[in-house]
Formats: sequence, structure tokens, C-alpha cells
Amino acid sequence: MSGGLLVAGTTSDAGKSILTAGICRWLYRRGVKVAPFKAQNMSNNSVVVVGADGRGGEIGRAQAMQAAAAGIAPDLRFNPVLLKPGSDFSSQVVLLGEAVDTVTAGNYRSLRPRLAETAHAALAELRAEYDAVICEGAGSPAEINLRDGDFVNMGLARQAGLPAIVVGDIDRGGVFAALFGTVALLSPEDQALVAGFVINKFRGDLGLLRPGLDMITSVTHRPVYGVLPFHPEIWLDGEDSLAYGRILGRPRGPRGTEWLRVAVVRLPRLSNATDAEALATEPGVQVRLTVEPAEIADADLVVVPGSKATVSDLAWLRETGLADAIRTHAAAGKPLLGICGGFQMLAETITDEVESRRGTVPGLGLLPVRIAFEPRKHLGRPTGEGFGAPVSGYEIHHGAVTESSRQPFLRYADGRPEGAVRDNVYGTHWHGAFESDEFRRRFLTAAARQAGRGGFTVAADIRFAGVRDHALDVLGDLVEQHLDTEALWRLIESGPPGGAPFLPPGAPQR
Repeated sequence: MSGGLLVAGTTSDAGKSILTAGICRWLYRRGVKVAPFKAQNMSNNSVVVVGADGRGGEIGRAQAMQAAAAGIAPDLRFNPVLLKPGSDFSSQVVLLGEAVDTVTAGNYRSLRPRLAETAHAALAELRAEYDAVICEGAGSPAEINLRDGDFVNMGLARQAGLPAIVVGDIDRGGVFAALFGTVALLSPEDQALVAGFVINKFRGDLGLLRPGLDMITSVTHRPVYGVLPFHPEIWLDGEDSLAYGRILGRPRGPRGTEWLRVAVVRLPRLSNATDAEALATEPGVQVRLTVEPAEIADADLVVVPGSKATVSDLAWLRETGLADAIRTHAAAGKPLLGICGGFQMLAETITDEVESRRGTVPGLGLLPVRIAFEPRKHLGRPTGEGFGAPVSGYEIHHGAVTESSRQPFLRYADGRPEGAVRDNVYGTHWHGAFESDEFRRRFLTAAARQAGRGGFTVAADIRFAGVRDHALDVLGDLVEQHLDTEALWRLIESGPPGGAPFLPPGAPQR
């Protein structure tokens, strides 16, 4: 077998990431050497990958999850271009793991040929090394205002000769119009590569959906390869915080007599929202993403997560009243945790001549540290200990501690201090630390005690890695049980089937 496939979608969050992961897991279980690929991702949820040269670099968190589904280590080439939005008008450009520029809508066009060349080269290398490469598109292929120069959706499919399937989320409503309209807005050459459809997140009696499936096949002359049911265990590793509802995960009843209520501040430029996922896997822990000061007041543990725009999001905390609510929570002796940018916001001062270029601004003053932003981003995969337990994670930050009278929250393996603690306030630059099971249990036990939740008991049998691997197996099962896998196999192996008619009006030829 040698080939590839593009998984496109009618919208963002239609199910491209999970379908790509599910196909990777299905192929991996059939003995196929398979890799995921996303030419360009726009997300502040990233993870550090160590390249063959030993250098750390960033890729989208979803591509690391898809690599796990494929049974392989993540590779910088799986997501060669990563755009990390810092505002509504600018994004940091990460190219093969390294931050190289900041772009706006105005100057992106001039940089795009270099990005496309890098992405095409990365895909060519992967296709030479793997039996199959399952590519994920971005947004929708019918973003007709962005088709010129596209190298992640139909531009990629055209360049690499890939067949494309289009996935639509029926939970949103209007899925048949979205599927039809997506194809009908493509040029004839692009339409020729669209092989068929997958419907995602269906609930109910499939028989009621059958007339729609028959009609979309009739009017487009393209098959529906299957209907994936909604599944409550598919929620880990969201592409961005928009993939989450107000409650993170599927909370299970407590092992003790009390719940632990966690409020995670949904910052405007929230990054690595996935840090809270490990907390949400614990029975009796309810994790809520919020922008409401009242929900901060009701919480047992408050988490200020990472941010791609630390100084700007700190100002937003003050403008919305959340900063006062956070201070009140901490003053009451309840636990408060800051992660990366959130840790920096809890400091006495932040000096930033890199991201916001606003100089020195006051932090919330809840931890005895001062932060200064450095031009070069710090990337790493540290290990160490915290609360007497082993812990590992990853670091992605410009800000560094310059002055401190701190008690460390964690320690690196060589004994160096990391983060800070003052009574019930904790801060760390490490993402992913709470995926370390014993460390997570000990932290939550201490947090519950400080919150006055003596009836809360951690579960000794929850393994975060096991929860994630189970979710990936569920995805593989869904693909095997609900999609026409033999037809998908033929697509991946043989390429676009050809013969489907053009749907008007179509875009101009390109």
C-alpha cells in the first residue's frame, strides 16, 4: 500500500482532527505504516517535539495526538507550518517547529510561497517514508476568498494528487446543505478530487437519516462513506478551546463524598487549554471553562491557564472583574494555579519588550516573582519532581523568572527550582505536568484540603495515558464499525476515483 488522503471539513471543528486520528488508528491496527499531516495549523494548542537533531520545536497538539493514534512518535514534519494567533490581526509563524516571524493579513501573502514550499517538501518526505499519509485540512476547502495560494486544503490535494473526503458535523444542523455547498463552490479541478462524504456526531435512529444520505449521493454523485455516531469519550486533545463546551470532559461521580469544582479562566488568547484535561479525567472533579467572576467565586480550585498574549489577557482580566475575583479567591485561602502565561500573570511585575512591547506592567502580585520576556522562545521537555512525585511536561514560553524569593512548585531533574508557591497559590511554566498521575493526585489532594473539601478522594487507578489511548481505540473502532473502510482503503491506495460530474456554480478554474 502506498498513498494518501485529505480529510477536509465543511467548517472548523467539523471532526477533521478526530476522523484523521481514527483513520490513522484503523490503519495502524491493520499493520500499515501510517503518518498524519497538517500542512498549516492555526492553533495556540501546541506541544514540544524533539527533532532528529535534538532541537525542540512546536507542532499542533492535534498532530501529536494523531501520531499517537498511528503508533509513532510525533515529528516536526507532521505540522510544518503552525500559526499561533496573538491578536485578531497577527500570528506568530512557527516553521518546522521554530518561530520565524510574525505575520498579519497584509504580509502573509509575501511569506506564503516559502511556507507552501516547506509544507510540500515535508509531505513528499513523509510519503517516501510511510505507506500512507492521512492529511487533515484546515477550516473549509470552500473558503473561496483564500483559495489563491492555498496549500493546506484543495491546493495540497491538487499538488499531491490526493483524493479528498469532506466531513460535516450534523450536531450543528444544516449538514446536507454544507456538504453540497462545499463541493459546489469548488472549481472543476478541485471538485474532481472530492470523492465523498462522512457525517459526524449523529445521535438517534440512522433510518431517519437514510433519505438524506440517499439524496446527497444522488445530487452530488458522490457516496457517503459512513455516519459516525456521537461518542461521549471523544473529547481529549481539542484543536483549540472552541472545541470544548462549558464543562470539560464527561465528569464521573466522586470516589469520596464530595466533588472538587475547578474553574479554568477562558482567556481571549488561551493557549494549551489541554492542560486542564488531565484534571477532568479524575472522578469527582468538575472542570468548567468560564469568563464569569461569579463562577470563580463558587470554585474550589481556580486555574489561570496559558496565553499567547500574556500582557493583553492580563489587562482583560482586570477589565472584566475576573482579576478581583481571582484575588478574592486566593485571599480566602482557596487554591489558585497559574500555568505558563497564567503563572506570569500572578507575578509582581512583567517586563515585555517581545510580545506586547508594553515594557514593565504590574502583575496580580500573588506570587513573589518578577518576569521578563526574552527574544528567543524557550522550548523543552523537562522532567523532575513535585509534591515528592515524578513529573514531566513541556515548556513553551518567552517569559522567564528574573527575580524571586520563591518556594519552588517543581524541581528539574538536576535540582533547579521551577515555578513558585506562596501558601495556596501555585505557578509553573510546565505544560502537561498534570498528565503525571501521582503528581496530579497529590496536588489535587492538597488543593481539596485547602478548599475545605475533606470529603474529596482521588482515584488511585486513573492513568491519563490509558484514558487517552482508550479514546484513540474508540476512534479506531468507530471508523471500523461505521465507515466503508474498504472504499477508504481503495481511495488511499489508488487516488481520486474520477467520473463524478461537475456541480454548478463552481469557482473559476485555477
